[in-house]
Amino acid sequence: MEIKAKQKSILIIDDEENMRHMLQAMLTRYSYAIDTAKDGAEGLAKITRQQFDLILCDVKMPQMSGLEFLKAGRDRLLSTIVIMMSAYGSIDMAIEAMKLGAYDFVSKPFKNEEIRLTIKKAEERERLKKENIELKNRIQRIGCGLSFGNMVGRSPVMQAVFSIALKVAPFDSTVLITGESGTGKELVAQGIHRESDRCSGPMVPVNCASIPESLMESEMFGHVKGAFTGAEKDKKGLFEIAAGGTLFLDEIGEIPVSLQPKLLRVLQEGEVRPVGGSKAKTVDVRVIAATSKDLEREMASGRFREDLFYRLNVVPIVLPPLRGRIEDIPQLCQFFITRFNETLGSSIKNISPEAMSALMRHDWPGNIRELENAIERAIVLADGSTLGMENFVFGRAGTLNSMGDDGMFDGFSLKAAKAELEDKMIRKALAATGGNRTHAANMLEISHPSLLSKMRRYSID
Repeated sequence: MEIKAKQKSILIIDDEENMRHMLQAMLTRYSYAIDTAKDGAEGLAKITRQQFDLILCDVKMPQMSGLEFLKAGRDRLLSTIVIMMSAYGSIDMAIEAMKLGAYDFVSKPFKNEEIRLTIKKAEERERLKKENIELKNRIQRIGCGLSFGNMVGRSPVMQAVFSIALKVAPFDSTVLITGESGTGKELVAQGIHRESDRCSGPMVPVNCASIPESLMESEMFGHVKGAFTGAEKDKKGLFEIAAGGTLFLDEIGEIPVSLQPKLLRVLQEGEVRPVGGSKAKTVDVRVIAATSKDLEREMASGRFREDLFYRLNVVPIVLPPLRGRIEDIPQLCQFFITRFNETLGSSIKNISPEAMSALMRHDWPGNIRELENAIERAIVLADGSTLGMENFVFGRAGTLNSMGDDGMFDGFSLKAAKAELEDKMIRKALAATGGNRTHAANMLEISHPSLLSKMRRYSID
């Protein structure tokens, strides 16, 4: 399931035919695509027509020397590694070559292994430089928007999720995303696909729980004509449809035990065999799986194969429930308000402090999906530009969860209960506002001096 690496190209520029032949023969053995030029002028003409990964260039040559070649081709060599060669090398010459953009300077005569080692070092340096630039760019995108794909979140737990997703995105490693229903597992998978080298390929999502067991093998791996009653023509499976891209297997815990060995083989061998087919087909697919089930418990009960679990769980990503990241609720609310203002044509500006406080007290058993539905419902019911308490309903009873439910506080002391409630609400407000005490005081509907006094009383930093 790996993408075949592109063959790297090298241009050898040297006026000595024997040197060009020797280097070409040696480097061809290491699977490089080799081109040659007899002097700087010919080399300059070739780099105007083709981009090379690396150039080996002699210094002293007729018509145009190596240093003259570097000066003339500087603008075209910005992404090319250039290694200079000379039998008349000096420190001054090497320094001049470096100033003009050369990566290294090798003195002739040299051993084959010496030039090979120099090329490997240069390639490794460039690879690390590109990886660092790419990672910095991705982290900067998250740092500016506090988002990954279509997900938002400033909480440390979500920033950790975004960081893992960014790191694994460029690779073809299998990812297993776990979390409660409604936490955004498919959004993470979409973000990984968009940040990967497969982004130009298809992203094929499939809910394993929605496919009847009798049809699952055919849907996954395809079938040939006549394989069973009703199979009137060959059909591609989801693995083939997702070729060159990403296959997202949601609710992977619903895969029947009888089909799990075949799925394991696809992951290990990168081949699928259609139902009724005699030959396997190679598929180039990156697999991301997700589940709301406890797969370790499923393994213990014999409903999920252990070897398949470890093959899927190469890079695990655990999404927290919304009640575990309440500081993200204000940002999520604003995100959904902006979206629904566009799609519904509404003009909601904000949420009242009382309603926001209630939103942050709610347990959110449906997680992000429940919050999204609650905001949409509230916007539809709203008369003004601010969403208030009257616009929200939660739970089966149709009322907001109360912080005064039985069992919330130990004992019968109202004073102790009040203190515990104040402590908890102040911490929630500070988390929601990123530590901004003025905004937290407004949300709590108390004065700023009163908030500072209570923070000292409850030892809140």
